[in-house]
Amino acid sequence: MRLNSLKPAPGAKQDRHRVGRGIGSGWGKTAGRGHKGQRARSGGFHKVGFEGGQMPLHRRLPKRGFNSPTRDDVAEVRTGDLQGMQVAEIDLAALKAAGIVSRKALAAKVILSGKLERKVALKEILVTKGARSMIEAAGGTIQITPKPEAPKKAKKEKKKAKPEAEEGAKGAEGAKA
Repeated sequence: MRLNSLKPAPGAKQDRHRVGRGIGSGWGKTAGRGHKGQRARSGGFHKVGFEGGQMPLHRRLPKRGFNSPTRDDVAEVRTGDLQGMQVAEIDLAALKAAGIVSRKALAAKVILSGKLERKVALKEILVTKGARSMIEAAGGTIQITPKPEAPKKAKKEKKKAKPEAEEGAKGAEGAKA
């Protein structure tokens, strides 16, 4: 057997169905489209899911749920996970190295779940109230640098044209009197 002698099995390959090629083909004239109507015209019939003006099924059903695109940005870390780590100073890189947090995570937040009985120092990791009290009770510290506040826009002072005009009018009245 050679590559040039390979053939598909008989009947496996069929020619493409060519419509509109004369009456002898059996698919001439209307070419299987029937007579007139929207589906017979070129360029025209409605897309899949169109129900003749009736509200389509995918629009009748209620919307459910929401998939947040930023769901995985902040990873949750349990206090019990911190107990098992050998490092004393814990930051996002240490959590990623230990495999507790996903490599895609942009930040981490410690939640109260499990026991923490050793002293840990957290750097740039968010903490819930309950987890904060547990960490501080164990003698640990939490260090977060505050974000710089955005500069506030200065309010524009409106010109006080009316009071000056009134003062000028009062001065003129005083001169007349």
